[in-house]
Amino acid sequence: MALIYYGSLLAASLILSGIYIYMWHKHFDVNFTIVFTMVPISCLGYFLYGISGAIGEAVNAMKICYLGGSFLQIFILFSIFNLCAIEISRLLRILMFSICVIMYSSVLTIGYSDVFYSSMSYKIVEGIPVLYREYGYMHTLFFVFSVLFFLIGLIAVIYARFVKSQVPRTVVMLLILPDLICLVTFFLGRRIIQNIDLIPLGYVIAQLVYILIIYRVNLYDVANTVIDSMVKENAMGFVTFDFHYCYIGSNDSAKQIIPELAELAIDEVLGYGQSERKLRHYLDSFKRNPSNNQYVYILHNDEEDKEDDRIYNVNVAYLYEGNRKRGYIVSFTDDTEKQKYIRLLDNYNEKLKEEVEEKTRHIVDMHDNLIMSLAVMVESRDNSTGGHIKRTSQGVKILIDEILNEGQMSLSEEFCRDVIKAAPMHDLGKIAVDDAVLRKPGKFTPEEYEIMKKHAAEGARVIHDVLYNTDDESFKSIAENVAHYHHERWDGSGYPEGLVGEAIPIEARIMAVADVYDALVSKRVYKEAFDFEKADKIIMEGMGSQFDPAMKSIYEKARPRLEEYYKTL
Repeated sequence: MALIYYGSLLAASLILSGIYIYMWHKHFDVNFTIVFTMVPISCLGYFLYGISGAIGEAVNAMKICYLGGSFLQIFILFSIFNLCAIEISRLLRILMFSICVIMYSSVLTIGYSDVFYSSMSYKIVEGIPVLYREYGYMHTLFFVFSVLFFLIGLIAVIYARFVKSQVPRTVVMLLILPDLICLVTFFLGRRIIQNIDLIPLGYVIAQLVYILIIYRVNLYDVANTVIDSMVKENAMGFVTFDFHYCYIGSNDSAKQIIPELAELAIDEVLGYGQSERKLRHYLDSFKRNPSNNQYVYILHNDEEDKEDDRIYNVNVAYLYEGNRKRGYIVSFTDDTEKQKYIRLLDNYNEKLKEEVEEKTRHIVDMHDNLIMSLAVMVESRDNSTGGHIKRTSQGVKILIDEILNEGQMSLSEEFCRDVIKAAPMHDLGKIAVDDAVLRKPGKFTPEEYEIMKKHAAEGARVIHDVLYNTDDESFKSIAENVAHYHHERWDGSGYPEGLVGEAIPIEARIMAVADVYDALVSKRVYKEAFDFEKADKIIMEGMGSQFDPAMKSIYEKARPRLEEYYKTL
């Protein structure tokens, strides 16, 4: 009978643990997993005790049984704290766990010391093994701490029931049952059925109650339930990065939206592919101003048929671990059907649409002219750089031509056109520099230089505001980067961010060469124009320290055209 009893409970505990594994979700409390792991181990101990044929076998089996008695209550108590949203310090957790370790260590002394069992005898009674024992002082402490842990859990549940309004009441009422069942069966022992231990039965009943608790808790965990539902329906993609733009991970939906992510290794820095550049733009904008966290991303599935395009709303937020900010999370929500519905409505008035497009083109032209006029106006305030916009724009165009001819940088023609278009805007930030500094007829003092250095970040801000509602996100990103980072240096000694190497956007690295070259060969109020030989020497010496070393061969091929252009001025 004992063998059937203990064997049935072992089988039941394994089945219930199997059900838990089937239900398991990454959001589960780790204490649940420990409980469902330890119960079958303890039941195995009782089964081995039921088939023991000697005192040594019975003692070893009992040591396995006491794993549950020593540790189950503490992990049940920890799960109560978590489910009741009660914070306890790590020190207190370690202290409570240490008490359990000490209790179980005393169990392991059975047969070698009298601290837990002062004496033992063994016999088979009607086919049932019976281990008679006298208890030592550590067993008394074992009882004391078992009751203490139960009372702490009971107080926590009562507190949560009346104070924590956001803790589900159904769960709160169930929480105390596993602890109570284990405690009651522990104290009853063999008192109800002679020589048959009730403790493993209590463990299995506790497992059943925990299955009910877990089922309810999953429903109450709204945030994770909603996210899981959206991910399951492939309606939302997630991409995460640390603060250095190192790739942490993404879900399958995100990899379908941005295929480059499938090739990006974990901890690899985000690159400069077409889609990766957009991700960088989202992160850069959010980094400068966390309120700029909403964007639109269009996935072109067919270049010929725009109806196959997928449209996503993009949101950027901080990635948290507990209360700590650890990086960024970029989420993509499919908004295609809504956008298609809008397009369908637009088709009812095609004529109006055509008129709007015509007006829009006119506005874009006006917009571009306004930006150029703004750049010229800013330059007119600076009495040391007259014609700088026109010259640097031509310098950028010459460098871009060589980049396209060489083909090693793999930049698209659209990107190159945008860089040339953005070049005149690189010094827009000077609009915020005081005339007393900007128009000073001589070299700046250190204080004045610090004021002048602010024009880079200010230029990015001005461009962001001016182009805020533009449909051309790619150009907006390039223009902001050209203004913001054209004074960064390859070795990290530039400003305003002190970026190093490839962390500097490629468009800013191109702009930097054209900008410095013009400053060298042009006359300024504080210096005469350098001859081409001296300017060339300074530029070449700066390759690898001030400038991207990859620009060296491009500059060398572009130099004859640059010199020819400047000779015509």
